[in-house]
Amino acid sequence: MAPPVPSLDGRLCVVTGAASGIGRATAQAIAAAGGRLVLTDLRADALAAAAAGLGDAVVLQRALDIADVDAVGALAETTHAAHGSVDVVANVAGIATWGAVDRLSHAQWRRTVDVDLMGPIHVIEAFVPAMMRAGRGGQLVNVSSAAGLVALPWHAPYSAAKFGLRGVSEVLRFDLRRHRIGVTLVCPGGVDTGLVDTVDIAGIDMEALRAGGFAERFRRHAKSSEHVAARIVDGIVRNRKLVHTSADIRLLYGLERFAPPVYEVAMRVVNARVVAELERAER
Repeated sequence: MAPPVPSLDGRLCVVTGAASGIGRATAQAIAAAGGRLVLTDLRADALAAAAAGLGDAVVLQRALDIADVDAVGALAETTHAAHGSVDVVANVAGIATWGAVDRLSHAQWRRTVDVDLMGPIHVIEAFVPAMMRAGRGGQLVNVSSAAGLVALPWHAPYSAAKFGLRGVSEVLRFDLRRHRIGVTLVCPGGVDTGLVDTVDIAGIDMEALRAGGFAERFRRHAKSSEHVAARIVDGIVRNRKLVHTSADIRLLYGLERFAPPVYEVAMRVVNARVVAELERAER
């Protein structure tokens, strides 16, 4: 069966988290492929700058918090009234919260789940039913994480949300198939975005961590936002179920599925090394 969205030319695409990082690079890649864009992000000034750089490809941009279901619903109403149903929904926006379970506050758990899981659900609620009614098919893209596939150290709140988004995507892949709406789950490994500088690690002195070279070591093996965006666009036009962006995560996920004892040993080693580095920067 042909992919539901074999070309982005002329297609109306929603991209969340579009002011920077993967979201901005994805918006740029869609615009370059001829797509029209509805953009949103929490940061109004950064979103306006990103939209300005994309010119006429942007038909609507609005700053909002995707954790606010009413704000997302209002964006969808405005979009549908002016432009009809969309063809592609790309859930990219997210935050990163890490920490040992005895250091994490309830507020950190709650905010992470509200943004990284409920936020995409709000977008799906607001935009996908209209896609179904329109009967033109389409594509839903949910950006999860390596933390939605494997047990990364101190990632419990982030993984709670990203594993949840993975489950939503797996169910909707079958539920939406009869409507010719494909579902692509994107699970990036390390990506060199602003997220590495804004990650919230409970109980950790971030300045001490940066001074110890953590960010620089991360960036040496991280992929660029543009690389990830290209993989996302390829996933859309080919209706790919799962998109990896780096070989290391593909390997770990393969070990988890096909060689569980080896995965167990590998993740124990990863956990010990990462936690040892993080604990050196404890407040």
